[in-house]
Amino acid sequence: MCGAGRRWGRRQRALLWAVLLAAWEAAWGQLRYSVPEEMPKGSFVGDVAKDLGLPLVALGDRGVRIIERGRTQYFALHGKTGHLVAAERIDREQLCERVQQCVLRCELIVEGEMKFYEIEVEITDINDNSPSFKEIELEQSMSEMTAPGSRFPLPDAHDPDFGRNSLQSYELSGDEHFSLAVQAGPGGDQRPELVLAKALDREEAVFHELVLRAMDGGDPARTGTARIRVTVLDVNDNAPVFSQAEYTVRVPEDVPVGSVLVAVTATDVDEGPNGHVKYSFHRISEKASEVFHLESKTGKITLKENLDFEDISSFEMEVQARDDGALFDAAKVTISVTDVNDNAPELTVSSALTEISEDASSGTVVALLHVFDRDSGANGEVRCSLDKDVPFRLQSSQGNYYSVVTARELDREQVSEYNVTVRAADGGSPPLQSSAVLALRVLDVNDNAPVFAEERYSARLSENNAAGALVLRVRATDADWGQNARVRYRLAEGRVRGAALSSYVSVQAETGALYALRSFDYEQLRELQLWVRAEDGGAPALGSNVSVRLQIVDENDNAPQVLYPPPALAAGSGAAWSGVELAPRWSEAGALVAKVVAVDADAGQNAWLSYELAKATEPGLFRVGLHSGEVRTARSPLARDAARQSLVVLVKDHGRPALSATATLSVVLAESVAELLAELGSAAAEAAAPGEPAASLTRWLVLAVAAVSCLFVAFLLLLLALRLRRWRRQQLLPADSGALRGVPVSHFVGIDGVRAFLQSYSHEVSLTADSRKSQLRFSAGSCCDTLPARPPPDEPAPLLGDEDPAGTLPAHPAPPSQAQPNTDWRFSQTQRPGTSGSQNGEEAGAWPNNQFDTEMLQAMILASANEAADGNSTLGGGNGTMGLSARYGPQFTLQHVPDYRQNVYIPGSNATLTNAGKRDAKNAAPAAGNKKKSGKKEKK
Repeated sequence: MCGAGRRWGRRQRALLWAVLLAAWEAAWGQLRYSVPEEMPKGSFVGDVAKDLGLPLVALGDRGVRIIERGRTQYFALHGKTGHLVAAERIDREQLCERVQQCVLRCELIVEGEMKFYEIEVEITDINDNSPSFKEIELEQSMSEMTAPGSRFPLPDAHDPDFGRNSLQSYELSGDEHFSLAVQAGPGGDQRPELVLAKALDREEAVFHELVLRAMDGGDPARTGTARIRVTVLDVNDNAPVFSQAEYTVRVPEDVPVGSVLVAVTATDVDEGPNGHVKYSFHRISEKASEVFHLESKTGKITLKENLDFEDISSFEMEVQARDDGALFDAAKVTISVTDVNDNAPELTVSSALTEISEDASSGTVVALLHVFDRDSGANGEVRCSLDKDVPFRLQSSQGNYYSVVTARELDREQVSEYNVTVRAADGGSPPLQSSAVLALRVLDVNDNAPVFAEERYSARLSENNAAGALVLRVRATDADWGQNARVRYRLAEGRVRGAALSSYVSVQAETGALYALRSFDYEQLRELQLWVRAEDGGAPALGSNVSVRLQIVDENDNAPQVLYPPPALAAGSGAAWSGVELAPRWSEAGALVAKVVAVDADAGQNAWLSYELAKATEPGLFRVGLHSGEVRTARSPLARDAARQSLVVLVKDHGRPALSATATLSVVLAESVAELLAELGSAAAEAAAPGEPAASLTRWLVLAVAAVSCLFVAFLLLLLALRLRRWRRQQLLPADSGALRGVPVSHFVGIDGVRAFLQSYSHEVSLTADSRKSQLRFSAGSCCDTLPARPPPDEPAPLLGDEDPAGTLPAHPAPPSQAQPNTDWRFSQTQRPGTSGSQNGEEAGAWPNNQFDTEMLQAMILASANEAADGNSTLGGGNGTMGLSARYGPQFTLQHVPDYRQNVYIPGSNATLTNAGKRDAKNAAPAAGNKKKSGKKEKK
């Protein structure tokens, strides 16, 4: 039970070690394969893609490749299948001589992920080499006195194969005097020895031929042979003897070629030829025989080739000393090679980026480095370092790998490219070092907005510029690169004077040139403020704005404009201005005659105006103020001076060149108004002639004065006629006459029953303030033909509205009763007004045909109106027909006759005529109402 428990414990430990080994290999990303040697090129080694879990599609994109540290690339990665294949024929004996386990190592680099995986491939041995002897023909001398059982060493056979395929046994054949014995050496090797089995007899046989055969353990087995010829010699009783059984020497690997490394010595006490000793290598490897040389007479071992500690650090060989009598002695020589710092560290860039974005985070892997030094000890200890002042650092990885990672954020605008030098130095004295340069370009990220060269721009542009004129150039730079640094310009949105800013100026998108799209006028726009925006080509785009101030510079492009005198209206007057001024002849020197008023739309010096007298009828009579424009008399006018003086005043500005305008003044020297009119009339006559535009105004002035005078005279005549008419009326019908009082109106009217025809004419005179325009308008005559109602027959009707002298009229007269129609008042057929009468002359009576009769008729009408106003009488027939139905038909009533009482005011009465047909109880109004209405008529 105890034994079973111990066996189960050992199994558990073995299983645990296997699991730990598998976990360690998986954790460190190691792959291990085993293949035999001598595989043809392209043979399958292992499925790397499957074992590492790499998709086949990503093999090419991620930059997966195989790296080996030797001079020969033995393995390759198949890009389509992801298989590890043999790139060259592998000879295990050449790669791993005298090594028990031959393992080739390589790395799988995934550049896209900055990862690496170690791959170990064990090369297993095959029986591809036969045992061989260094010399296939051997000479051996023996004395005939040699005792049976003596042993003589034979050369060893060499088989480069390993394990069972290596040398396994020896066989000897050819003669019964000799046998073969195999001894085990210190290292477990087999050492053949020739054993004398039977005494020799020189007289019987001088030479003996033997065959030594060496065999390996392969299947099938391979063999190698050597022929041995034994010569029987005479007696030699003393063999050579070495001074040391083993020679050990240590030499540095940099010892020069030809140097004596060690000298072996052996002595033979015999005399003569049997005392002569010769030295030779008895047991030596092929490599050692190429490196060392043994002097056969002196025993000195010299160096034929350079030593390399990294290739072979120790050599073991056996030296044999033999005399001429075939007696010998052997000594072991061990040469140890000490390491010298003769190998600089090997720095290999396994994987590296050539470009990195400037916004890469800190710790981003940039390169993967492998460092190896073939030296040992302190000479093989390697330290890596980077240049100072670079944003990178070294980070140790698995084994001899280092990662170059970013130490901080990058800024392409400060440094766009890095040449990072990685140095590797060993610990030797003096230390050796190697370096590698990593060229890394920083890719741009749009992290910088365009920056204008100036904080603000200003420019001055003269007005009246040509459309499309260049104003200025704005310039912005972007610290980024490529498309991110491509700057384009545009105008910010805005409006100027109600119009879009883009209609005034434009900016060239590529160059930043600002152009004026229209001709500017200083008098309309003196300054233009705008913003120009610069944007780069990044995504998203970054931009910045700058203020541009455009000042319009005034030019002298506006001539002075004369406000007074006003401009002449005559055709062909050009730039001249004209006016008429009056100056008394008794004016003293310095008297103000007129003032020329002018303005200039320009600004500054271009708007400074000066006045001067350019031309005058009498040069010394008038003067003009230089800056005021006042025209004054320079002296008192004389009798000989012409009545009409023409002055041309020149108004000019101070621009370059100066612009000017002229104002023409006509000054009339007169003593009285009559003289002034006479001068104006003569001036108007002269104005009729062509070429004298100033006389036109005078003509119109004369016409205006004449029109005003005519209107004034007509008005006076009208007033006079009105006064005469009133006076004559008063003479015909005196207001105080009582001869007709109390007599009915019907007794006075005998002219065909015509009561009244009242015509009122309206004359309107319109005179404008402008002396050159006047008009007289006569409005169409309006006729109001009204007939008042007849008063009752029992009441007297005054002719012209007589008032009671005693004031006995009742305050509230009773409404009169409706009178019946009176057949006495009828219009005959010949008495009908207008074209309705036949005018056949058969009926008596006719229309009044003289002025006296007409006025008498009007007086009677006014008397009837007075009766109607008093409310105590009616005219004619009843129902307000005034007896007109008999003359004009039954359809003709007072409704067809206009009521003139609304427009008639009777002097001396406070009442207005009203319609008798509408007097009833409902419409009876107090006298105050009539007075109010009469007051309105008085205003009219």
